[in-house]
Formats: sequence, structure tokens, C-alpha cells
Amino acid sequence: MPIVPYDPFNMIRGLFDENWFDTRFANMARVRVDVRENPTEVVVTAEIPGLQKKEDVNITVHDNHLHLSGKIERSSEEKGENVHRTERYYGKFSRTIALPSNVEETGSKASYKNGILEVRLPKAQKEIGKRIDVDFH
Repeated sequence: MPIVPYDPFNMIRGLFDENWFDTRFANMARVRVDVRENPTEVVVTAEIPGLQKKEDVNITVHDNHLHLSGKIERSSEEKGENVHRTERYYGKFSRTIALPSNVEETGSKASYKNGILEVRLPKAQKEIGKRIDVDFH
């Protein structure tokens, strides 16, 4: 009797076309993100190595979600070389992140350095709250 490796999706695989798992999961870039907040802003840090110019990434905020998408270009490989392994991702990527607080689109800033994209989004004023000073007489 042959030993069959455990495949938790084996029972439902027939419900979808053959390439559904490959095109939806395996071939998509895994954009890893950290989301943190302080009293005045929400900061999203994304690991996206390989971006060359600002046109390679699109950043939008809608309905309290941050959407990152773009394309990573791959440098051409030398002809005549044998490629033994290719693990680095290139091509299109997309990721939508739910934000922990309401943010304002205006005043948002993004920077990219050493493969890390940082997006700073100011919190909505009603989220921050306003301190009311008391006049003592």
C-alpha cells in the first residue's frame, strides 16, 4: 500500500478548476506588513524588495483599508547561464490591509528604503480627540 502525503485540500480540490490554487495563492507575492499606531497616526510597514521607481507601486486608502499594489520588474538574466533555483518574486502584487483606526487621506506620507515601504496615515480628528482646557477663575 503506498503512503500518501497529507493534503488537507484534496477533498475540495475537485470543486475548482485545476489551476485555482496555483493562480490564487502560489503565484501571488506575499507582501508582509506590520501595522502599528500611536496617538496621532497609523503606520504600515511593508516588505516589498525590488521596487525601482515610485511608479512601480500604487497606494490608496478607501473605507478604512489601505491597498498596496504594483509590479516588481526583474533584471534580465545573462544568456548562457543555467538557472538552478528561482525563489525571488517578480511580477504583480496586491495586498489590502484593514486599518485599526479611522484615518485621513490628506496628509498621508509614504517612503521606500532598502526594500521597506513605510506609509504614515494621520488619524481622523474625531479619533484623536481634542483636549479642552479649563479656565480657572
